[in-house]
Parts: sequence; structure tokens; C-alpha cells
Amino acid sequence: MTLHDFISLLRPGSEQPSAVGTLGPPGTSSEVAAKRYAAQMSGLDGPTIDVQLFDTYEKAGEALQARDVTHVVVANAYKEINPFYMDPAVELAGVFVMDTPLYGIAMARGGGPVPDAPTVASHPSPEPIIAQLLPRRHATYKVIHHDSTSAAARAVVEGTADLALTTVPAAQLHDLEFISGTRPIRMVWSVFGRAVPTRNKETSPCSS
Repeated sequence: MTLHDFISLLRPGSEQPSAVGTLGPPGTSSEVAAKRYAAQMSGLDGPTIDVQLFDTYEKAGEALQARDVTHVVVANAYKEINPFYMDPAVELAGVFVMDTPLYGIAMARGGGPVPDAPTVASHPSPEPIIAQLLPRRHATYKVIHHDSTSAAARAVVEGTADLALTTVPAAQLHDLEFISGTRPIRMVWSVFGRAVPTRNKETSPCSS
């Protein structure tokens, strides 16, 4: 889970990170990524950068606009990341590559037999790896989407799903056990901040 290939795109006048928002609840890959980014930007002797967790990336974006956080970390695999790039009030402040925590298929610890055609709770983005990890005897399954891998793990505890595609931190937090092998996802993460105000310049057509 090392952070590498970090590129800071902070422009002169950009706000320096002091509070970073991302997708929660505790146990998500996004939380790990945001904490790594905060540690990178703080350095060995710098002030501690707070990490705040939100129900969705969009809620984290609203906190950015409200100045409750200075930056937001979003996984590039998130299918609704586009508005962050397109919003003129937001700018890309940095990018980095970081492997996620290990993902696997988990069940309630000490639970009963898993149905042959189980329901699997998952965030939509990593859903394709369910077929890679799910034991072969489960030839068919139904996916129930949740806002995060940690929320997917909680669904198993609450009994609304038989299994969850989740991470090691989330499985430990919710006392789940894996029934499959585990693997990381090499991920690009985008860091967004508020745009630096610039003076618009009018351009006129070139005359011949």
C-alpha cells in the first residue's frame, strides 16, 4: 500500500492542504489513500493534516465547496468522477498511484453455510473482480450495490447480504472472514482543491 509516482499540481496561490475529505466510513480504500496523501503533504515535521470521511465522494465535494476541507481524494475508477474534473470551481491539485488494501469475498465470522447463489454486497467500481474471487461453486450470484466497501461489509453484519466484496481493514472492523483469496487493485487517485481565481481574458479572432 505504498504511495508512489506522486505528482503535485498545486499552482502558485493554491491553498495548501490542511483537511482532506474522502469516501467513508472507516475501512475504505479511500480512507487509506487520503491518509497516505495527508502524510505525504505533511512531511516529517509539518502540521498534521486532518482526514474527514463522508458518505459519498459527492458529499466530500460539497464539503470542499463549503470550505470544510481543503482537498478531496477520489479514486479514478469511480464512474462518477467526471463532475470533479469539469467543475470550474474545482481544480486538480495532484495525482498519485497507490495499491488499495487487499480485496476479497467475506462472510460473517462463524456464520452458517453460504447459499449456492448468494447475494454479494459491493461498491460498483470493484464489482468486476467478484467473478475473479468468488469460489467456483457459486456459479450464480446477485450483486447489491453499496456506497463503499466498508458499507458492503456492514451489509453482511446487518443480514442484508450473504457476502461482501470488501477490504481487509473493513473486514477486520466488521469481524468478517474471507472465503476467497485476496488481491490489491493498483489505483490512480486524484486530489482536487478549490480553483485559484484567474482573470478571464477575452480573445478575438485572428484577422488576415
